[in-house]
Amino acid sequence: MSDPVLAVDGLYKSFGALTVSDNICFELRAGECLALIGPNGAGKTTLIHQMSGVLAPDAGTIRFAGRDITHMPTHLRARAGLARSFQITSIVADFSVLENVALAVQARMGSSFRFFGLAAAERALNEPAMEALKIVGLDRRSGDLAGSLSHGEKRTLEIAIALAMQPKALLLDEPMAGMGRDESLQLVELLRDLKQTYPLLLVEHDMDAVFALADRVAVLVYGKIIAEGTPDAVRANADVKAAYLGEEAA
Repeated sequence: MSDPVLAVDGLYKSFGALTVSDNICFELRAGECLALIGPNGAGKTTLIHQMSGVLAPDAGTIRFAGRDITHMPTHLRARAGLARSFQITSIVADFSVLENVALAVQARMGSSFRFFGLAAAERALNEPAMEALKIVGLDRRSGDLAGSLSHGEKRTLEIAIALAMQPKALLLDEPMAGMGRDESLQLVELLRDLKQTYPLLLVEHDMDAVFALADRVAVLVYGKIIAEGTPDAVRANADVKAAYLGEEAA
């Protein structure tokens, strides 16, 4: 078995007397989607913050693509290929869809293109940006203002921005939030295709999406992972039902 793309070992984080990450351990492997679920206040966002570098853990290690990134700054994690869908860059409503993705390409290259001719700089930014838009199905909207997109299209644009960073893995924090059913189904299909190339760590409250996408599910409650396994095994777990899923998961 190949080494995991992302490995979290013994992660611990507290704020005073409140422990928000309590000896968290898991692995994300190539070609899979690992869904992280749990009730509000379980510590999911705090965990994502630690993996992406926004917060430093008090103890434990985070390894990504064979490197210890526990104390690596956020921007270096992104350049190393750990992309977070909504954190790479904010959508600029008054910029075009293409320009928003081109900003991410520029950030990845770490260049202002001051020493390039204008045409060369534009090609170097726009060609990979358009490729990312084609992957997510927004290439026909490339010239439109980002602010004119629907909510679902904006969430999809955020994924295109993440793809423009040439990631080795994607951290997706509630990508279906606020979407209608049709938009959610479209995004599920996109993510199902993407996970063949990009391992996905998915934090999501939409259980239909979780069970449609996840190869494994980890359940976080009060900072602890109380269960991890296949979607069917987690769905049938009595402790998980009591803590989070309820009878609707039966």
